[in-house]
Amino acid sequence: MAAFGVPGGWEIFAILAVVLLLFGPSQLPKLAKTFGKSAKALRDGMNDVTGDDEDEKTTDSAKAAKSEDDDA
Repeated sequence: MAAFGVPGGWEIFAILAVVLLLFGPSQLPKLAKTFGKSAKALRDGMNDVTGDDEDEKTTDSAKAAKSEDDDA
């Protein structure tokens, strides 16, 4: 799957040129704002999922420590 790498300078330039032709200069700020909001929502969702997993680990660790204290 090495055929699909990170796009270089010319590829990014070509993509931006196509986006400009498709949406026009008046729509680019709106498009960028929407993209930014989507990226932030995705990042926040990933942090929530990761945070939930960490909370479960600490809760499980606390339960295990409590049961060890109860056994002693």
